[in-house]
This record gives sequence, structure tokens and C-alpha cells, in this order.
Amino acid sequence: MSRVQLAINVSDVDAAVDFYSKLFATPVAKRKPGYANFEIAEPPLKLVLIESAEGGTLNHLGVETTDPADVVAAEQRLAAEGLDTTGVDDTVCCYAAKTETWVVDPDGAQWEWYVKTGDTEQMHNEVIASAGAETACCAPSATLAEPVTLGDAPAAQTGCC
Repeated sequence: MSRVQLAINVSDVDAAVDFYSKLFATPVAKRKPGYANFEIAEPPLKLVLIESAEGGTLNHLGVETTDPADVVAAEQRLAAEGLDTTGVDDTVCCYAAKTETWVVDPDGAQWEWYVKTGDTEQMHNEVIASAGAETACCAPSATLAEPVTLGDAPAAQTGCC
């Protein structure tokens, strides 16, 4: 099963957890300082909350899969379509070990295609199976863009997944 991921910046993660728990009638799945995520069954959604001064803005979007082969297949398909991808990397970020690839849409919205392979205690991004250097969490450094609100153009991102 795959599901869409929505990562948003929130100004108060405690208040946001309370709100989204009620909105989706779902308890928080993972809670860390400045971070929370929900695994919502209906509608199928991975909701990630990242505490930031820029609350109410988009951090990034994603597709969470259940198999690393799905990430490789997605990256190959996207690259074959002529989209610039980051390639497939094993990373640690946002309290999770992941296999992932990234693309950016024409307006700067960042999309992560990934599978979670384990839990960690690390928030910041670190590529662990690639020649790439450590970057700001979670989006790759080549695609960093500022969180955007609807109708705003992106600039430079400091958020995480």
C-alpha cells in the first residue's frame, strides 16, 4: 500500500497534534520534540507536522511506500520521463531511516518518494549510502525551497520531513 504524505510547518506542534488528532480521529503515531506524524487510514495519508516559525505553510509532499523496490522503480520511471531526481539514497532524517528519492515540481514544491526502513533518534538529514554530503533535513540541498502557502512562490527551505 502506498499513501500520500503531506508535511506541513506548524507554529505550535502541541496545538497541531491536538487539532489533527481530532480532525482525523486518529492518535499521533510518532511524537518527538518539534515533530509529530500521523498514519491516517481514511483517507490514506501520512501527515507530518514540523514545528517552525512559518506555521501554516507547506514543508514538502511525498509518497510513502512499503517496499524499497517501489522507490527504485519510481525513481527510474521519473528519470525516464525526463524529471530531475536526486537518485535513490538511504538516509536518516526525521526520526526515521529511509530509502528515498526527490523531485521538484515546476513551482518548487518538493516531492519525496520513500519507504521507512526503521526508527532513529535523529531529526537532521544524513545520507548514509551515497557519496552526497550531509544536507538540511530532509530535502536534498539541490532542491531546497522555502515553505510556501497557497499562491506564494517558493524561496529557500529550512524544514524537514
